[in-house]
Amino acid sequence: MHIHILGVCGTFMGSLAQLAKTSGHHVSGCDTNVYPPMSTQLEKAGIELIEGYDPKQFSPIPDLVVIGNALSRGNPAVEYVLDNRIPYTSGPQWLCDYFLKEKWVLAVAGTHGKTTTSSMLAWILEYAGMKPGFLIGGVPNNFDVSARLGDSPFFVVEADEYDSAFFDKRSKFVHYRPRTAILNNLEFDHADIFADLNAIQTQFHHFVRTIPSKGLVVTPSDDENIQNVLDRGCWSELQSMGTPFKGKECKGKGSDWELSLTEADGSVFSVSLQGKRQGSVRWGQTGVHNAANGLAAIAAARHVGVKPAVACEALCQFKGVKRRMEKLATINGISVYDDFAHHPTAIATTMEGVRNKVGSEKVIAVIEPRSNTMKLGIHKSELAESTKLADQVFWYQPDNIDWSLAEVVSGGAVPAKVVDDIDTLIKHTLKAADGLTHIVVMSNGGFSGFHGKLITALEKRHSLEEKT
Repeated sequence: MHIHILGVCGTFMGSLAQLAKTSGHHVSGCDTNVYPPMSTQLEKAGIELIEGYDPKQFSPIPDLVVIGNALSRGNPAVEYVLDNRIPYTSGPQWLCDYFLKEKWVLAVAGTHGKTTTSSMLAWILEYAGMKPGFLIGGVPNNFDVSARLGDSPFFVVEADEYDSAFFDKRSKFVHYRPRTAILNNLEFDHADIFADLNAIQTQFHHFVRTIPSKGLVVTPSDDENIQNVLDRGCWSELQSMGTPFKGKECKGKGSDWELSLTEADGSVFSVSLQGKRQGSVRWGQTGVHNAANGLAAIAAARHVGVKPAVACEALCQFKGVKRRMEKLATINGISVYDDFAHHPTAIATTMEGVRNKVGSEKVIAVIEPRSNTMKLGIHKSELAESTKLADQVFWYQPDNIDWSLAEVVSGGAVPAKVVDDIDTLIKHTLKAADGLTHIVVMSNGGFSGFHGKLITALEKRHSLEEKT
């Protein structure tokens, strides 16, 4: 079958393309925003990429068009598909119809941490010899691909609450019908498609309704927004997780699963199930939020037969995820990290993890508020506070934001500067970086190549310093 994917470079659609290609389909796709790591993966997979949405690409006519949720009516490719009655579907529906029907699906949902937790869960199953399939909205470093078919009944999927397509406004995850589900957390996000928190909770409850009575739902014990979802009805087994709070203290004592931090930065922790110690994890990840993600993955893996002690061993070898606090380079004591954080809560937890790891060393945050929710200014009042653990913050204000970023962040406790030009942003960052410095670049997009340009500038400066 020839499958053509509109919006193929999105993390979900690109992963879908790789699954289709591996399973023997002829796959092509088009997009307008092409950047690594997804573009690199697609090229390696031999998937034909077409720039733009010119209807000429529909020659020959594909057997099926899979339409990404970033596309809407008025797009020339979409209009051509509709006018010419070419069979089409959404990405989540296609995944359900062609891959998930016969699988034991393990789905990871939540506002934050879906990609990382899915990656941890897939790696635990792999370490345990279960050869799972997976589709993740990022690239786990233990696999170097974001999707694969696997060789077992088990399939791990990142379960996104964003809508499925312009013709299907249900959340993606209602298509997946998991037997094991993680609900990591829940906050208001995606303000471009959800009117309020209640609208998101309704979609989460639709998701809960699809989990069978013999299934498992793993949730934090202290998330009121998730509890409100469960209060609407839950027909599956529930297991709760207590989360670390204020250092080593555990919030949610008496939960089924509990963490005990050995190191405040989350790099070493032990795991207990119903009061009995199961094992410990010593890994290269930072942040209490990542320890909590690991606990959720351990709990879900146990549901398919992986002993918690084995899962802990696996996490000791977990290598992280590209674009999730990924260290890109260290040049003369200055380290540059790439992180996907784009919501105040995610920014704050990333900053907390970095600060606990590096102590008093200088931390510079460089942030692009790029998400649709941030463009609408929904969480703007929380931005300044989210960066309070940095020493210096540089904000990039794209031209498609109609509110003043400078006014919002000027009252924060940390020196903050707003820049609207990438080259100027690099100059300011270079000037601020001296001695032992950690530069954390946060964006959910390509950031106009800022990461690579900054590293090149740092290398050039270091080379000049060596010569003098």
